[in-house]
Amino acid sequence: MTIKKNNPKKFISLGACVVDTILKVPVLSTGDEKIMAQDGTMIGAGMAAAAAATTVSLGGSVKLWGRIGDDTPGDFFLKDLLSIGVDTSSVKRVSGAQTAMSSVLVDDTGQRLVVSYFDKSLGADTSWLPMKELDEVDCVLVDVRWPEGASALMIEAKKRGVLRVFDGDVADPSVLKELAPLSTHAIFSKPGFRLFSGSDNLEANLLEYTQSLGVFCGITLGHEGFVWVENGKIKKISPPQINALDTLAAGDVFHGAFALGLCEGMPIKKAGQFACSAAAIKCTRFGGRKGIPNRQEVDSLVAATYGTKSENANQRN
Repeated sequence: MTIKKNNPKKFISLGACVVDTILKVPVLSTGDEKIMAQDGTMIGAGMAAAAAATTVSLGGSVKLWGRIGDDTPGDFFLKDLLSIGVDTSSVKRVSGAQTAMSSVLVDDTGQRLVVSYFDKSLGADTSWLPMKELDEVDCVLVDVRWPEGASALMIEAKKRGVLRVFDGDVADPSVLKELAPLSTHAIFSKPGFRLFSGSDNLEANLLEYTQSLGVFCGITLGHEGFVWVENGKIKKISPPQINALDTLAAGDVFHGAFALGLCEGMPIKKAGQFACSAAAIKCTRFGGRKGIPNRQEVDSLVAATYGTKSENANQRN
């Protein structure tokens, strides 16, 4: 098959749409005190939004599906995501609701404290979702913050044979158990998989659930890399070695990069190396989603760390 140049892979990313206020502080205090921040920024964020931004930055084309309020933060969210190339035309504005928000403190070691608020008035209705848009996409990404929407989208995507990548982060175990089997690729965070499996024996449970679910399962391990099951065996990638300044959105970056790698035809190992490298670069930069790298930066780190280059199907004939 001939693949046309400049024909980006098309995605839908569904889930959290949040306005983040991020402040850099020397330490994360637990006391009653005032702290002067060293730096600060405000961005449109959320798991689905950050994954979408990553995929766009690395060469994909993404429509974001989610819900925001009809308020000033919602105006900001749309403008900010549009400015980086994410298509927000299918984001629903709910009358009378507040756009989700997070306050994030990041310390000098890169650790963070995240306090989030999601207005229940945003609702759970999925009847408005423009499912016809699925006819033109290669992959959908979903997170755990809007389970009803994630379930509806993956069910419809499955009917069309569309690739489905699930971000299994911290959520009620019942949500994780409902959504993971609907995906083609369930990529959990380490704490998310503990909740899903109910055990700390990650590798044994990863083998068990990969077999029982009948879908690809993997776990992101932060600075320890990425682990998955292939041909009945545990496989692992170590990430590039970096000095972390801000780990906020690193998991979202991994998911966006991994999904793009899959769509470009990378085998799991190369897609994992590609995603680990994208997440590692992000961690060297303050500002959560603002630290997302471009394609050249990721390809260079992949080559330097693993001795290979990511293969972009958009550049092949």
